[in-house]
Amino acid sequence: MNAPQSSINRMVERTADLLIRWRKGLLALFVLLTLALGYSATHTQLDPGFNKQIPVRNAFMVNFLNFSQYFTGANRFLVSVNWKGEGDIYNREFLETLNKVTDDVFFINGVSRSSVTSLFTANVRYIEITEDGFFGDVVVPPRFTGSTDDLGQVRSNVARSGQVGRLVANDLKSSMVRADLQDMDPQTGKPVSYAEVAQRLEDIRAKYSNDNIEINIVGFAKLVGDVVDGLNTVIGFFVIAFVITGLLLWLYSRSWRLTVVALVVALLPVVWLLGLLPLLGLGIDPMSILVPFLIFSIGVSHAVQMTNAWKQDVLAGSPSVEAAHSAFCKIFIPGSLALLMNALGFGVIMLIDIPIVHELGVTACIGVMLMIITNKLMLPIILSYLNLERSAMAKGLQARGKHQLWWKLSALAEPKPALAVFAISLLLLGLGAYKARDLAVGDIGVGAPELRADSRYNQDNQKIINSYSIGLDVMSVFVQLNGIEEGCLAPQVMRAVESFDFQVRSVEGVQSVQSVAGMGKNVIAGNNEGNPRWSAIPGSERGLSQGARAYMPDDGLVTEGCQRMQILVFLTDHEGPTVAHVVNETQRIIAGLQTPEVQFLMAGGNVGVMAASNEAVKQAEVVMLAALFGSVALFCWMTFGSLRAVLCILVPLAIVAILCNALMATLGIGLKVATLPVMALGVGVGVDYGIYLYERIQHEMADGKDLRNAFYLAMCQRGTAAVFTALTMSIGVCTWAFAPLKFQADMGILLSFMFLVNVLGAIFLLPALAAWFNLGRPLVKSRVHCAAASAGHYPLKQSVAAKDA
Repeated sequence: MNAPQSSINRMVERTADLLIRWRKGLLALFVLLTLALGYSATHTQLDPGFNKQIPVRNAFMVNFLNFSQYFTGANRFLVSVNWKGEGDIYNREFLETLNKVTDDVFFINGVSRSSVTSLFTANVRYIEITEDGFFGDVVVPPRFTGSTDDLGQVRSNVARSGQVGRLVANDLKSSMVRADLQDMDPQTGKPVSYAEVAQRLEDIRAKYSNDNIEINIVGFAKLVGDVVDGLNTVIGFFVIAFVITGLLLWLYSRSWRLTVVALVVALLPVVWLLGLLPLLGLGIDPMSILVPFLIFSIGVSHAVQMTNAWKQDVLAGSPSVEAAHSAFCKIFIPGSLALLMNALGFGVIMLIDIPIVHELGVTACIGVMLMIITNKLMLPIILSYLNLERSAMAKGLQARGKHQLWWKLSALAEPKPALAVFAISLLLLGLGAYKARDLAVGDIGVGAPELRADSRYNQDNQKIINSYSIGLDVMSVFVQLNGIEEGCLAPQVMRAVESFDFQVRSVEGVQSVQSVAGMGKNVIAGNNEGNPRWSAIPGSERGLSQGARAYMPDDGLVTEGCQRMQILVFLTDHEGPTVAHVVNETQRIIAGLQTPEVQFLMAGGNVGVMAASNEAVKQAEVVMLAALFGSVALFCWMTFGSLRAVLCILVPLAIVAILCNALMATLGIGLKVATLPVMALGVGVGVDYGIYLYERIQHEMADGKDLRNAFYLAMCQRGTAAVFTALTMSIGVCTWAFAPLKFQADMGILLSFMFLVNVLGAIFLLPALAAWFNLGRPLVKSRVHCAAASAGHYPLKQSVAAKDA
């Protein structure tokens, strides 16, 4: 064991010597690099995308992408024009406004022109049976003038078109324009700008809203636009957190120089990260916008540890250069290991098979790895040029001496007091595990969970749900025919679709269903004087031909020749339990109808995407946590060479992870793409405290001290800084709870909890575990323990000292 120890020691010392010897050149290089990347950061752009939300290898999404060339609808937005005046929508002012809104939506860049649907588009028609046979036409007459006769004709045509509840509200007080967005703008060949689409929709709202007209808009593009608008406040909350962090840093260090240096160095990896993204051809998704702020928080934590180690040596009488050399040797290995754990925490979330999560993981990993350069290399160089103010020196010297709080707390490192910690920990673990069973996978609550319930978007969403028989929460079930030429004229096909339609309507959580079989029955009944007895699927091809009007591809339910069909299942909401229940029941129904000729495939629509994402999250949760804890355990064992060290560090993290799940269940926060990374981040950041403390405990025990005194000294050297940084980060991210973006508020609450409770677990449970795991046995000497450190200082080599004299 001695050989690897000495080689690591020599490598760290050699690196510290080179760092100090070349500090002027390296500092100039870092400054130039910061200026270049800072300029590049000004070109960083938001990069939202609908397909980035899709777990592309999920079976549902494979079917969805295969059928997307025939059927659209997942990336859809709805513009509902609501009449607030007297009477209903059949008046000239309303219909003229609806026509203008339709035209404006049609010309939005990125909209699939053929998908635009309203009472004024040619794909909305009515059909009736007269003495002369079938007769059909568009709902609104081509030469509509708004006269009394025209209004009466439109009213009659709408009633016969079957669009009440779909394009027209059930109370006849509003009508909607529906359109699908493409991922690529066919006009420019570039990705669709969701922010631009959202702005165009807001322009429509502002243009036509008045005392009689209200515009309600929902859809992914509008949601992204509202999130982007909310990001303006994110900057404000970052400034608040920055100011709070600065004030707390000053209160802790009593040195404006150390405060400014810590803040600047914590900001550097954020600037470097944002500067590298354009160079790598990457943007930043609105849902990942909080990553830079997490990088800043982690940077503050590590900067405080380094500056604290430097300050202690300066107060002991060491020159700045020697103190910087010593701080590097003391902090580099545990700090770099902690940063690797942070990067691992971000990296394992890439096990979730969703592109946006991969992007978040890559972005965060780059930011954390940059921190090894800024916080572990650049910071000691800056500190070597720094002089501590006299006031800070006087305050620091005054504070030196026995720390009463840490000495009392060090009693937890003895076996009997440790039992009380075990009892409390087991109680919390039991309560947390019991409550964590209620944690739901997926969204909780109606509307967009990324926004507050009282946001304009969610208010619009609620109005549309209450007014129409359909909503934005739709699941598409696809039907693929094999060996049947004309599916709509095949009784066995239509009866299978009819059976599915009938059964799925009775599933709890289903609002309504649209299928070619349902439309066909209505047309066949209409062809027989509206007699409800004829509202059935005939047993012959000739009988089915009576419903030919329902089999047109223009309605978006079938392709030419009826070789492919889609059945639209509208849900009452998109909460995780509702989606899971409907999906499970739908799969059960399909299992009883599946034949070689008629295959039912799931699932498209936005609910299909949610179901696939929820399934990906559920599958990834156990694998992700197992990979995370397994990797952390391996790194800790390789570093400390002791299974007891692994348990001391990991057990508190595991308990906090369970308590975090319980908190999510208590607050009504679902486990989904936006919240699952919090668990990984919390573990990755929380392991820092355990690593820093355990490394110092091993170091002090290697010098012959017992466990209690070793823990006391570790708290004096590292614990104070750890508690301070945990409080600082918790207070900083806790301010997010007041943000207008719900997902930011949720992440702020969860991260604040994880930061604070993890440090409490490290300073209470870690020494208690060590007291029992090491009872009667000395700690194994750490593989990262510097022989030079045992003397209490790291003397500079003569050449370095002479050069800096």
